[in-house]
Amino acid sequence: MQLEKIQTKIYEIRRQNVMLDFDLAELYEVENRALKQAVKRNIDRFPEDFMFELTKIEWQELITICDNLPSGIKFSPAKPFAFTEQGVSMLSSVLKSKKALQINIAIMRAFVFIRQYALTHKDLTDRLKGLEAKYDKQFKDVYDAINFLLQKDNQDSEQKQRKRIGYKPGK
Repeated sequence: MQLEKIQTKIYEIRRQNVMLDFDLAELYEVENRALKQAVKRNIDRFPEDFMFELTKIEWQELITICDNLPSGIKFSPAKPFAFTEQGVSMLSSVLKSKKALQINIAIMRAFVFIRQYALTHKDLTDRLKGLEAKYDKQFKDVYDAINFLLQKDNQDSEQKQRKRIGYKPGK
């Protein structure tokens, strides 16, 4: 159950799977402002590929798309921090509570599950592309035959329209 709950809190932003600060604060059972303070005090541990602040546009898009955001958060003027998998891992070293460690393990499992699912999805996509490539060749032959017949019909109609020379029956 914990894994499913965590998976609903992982979003794709800037082509990365991330978790937002308010969701992490809820999972770690700390106040969001305390989590943000701990991060700001240790900001050198959170480079851009570990954590970033959402832009106003990204935040508005997320509010529009997601129905499961807490209502109090939707109207907050503060933009949330987004933590990548490495950022969540680093967060456990900053918070240092037993609860943070337990939740962090569950979060890492959720990220691994999503990564494995994405790889499986990529495998299926690659297989579909292979089938398309295989059968596109056969359909290309059919399309070429149809085009040949259509062009032949056009040539026949052009032949009938041209001015005939020589013997003309019926004149």
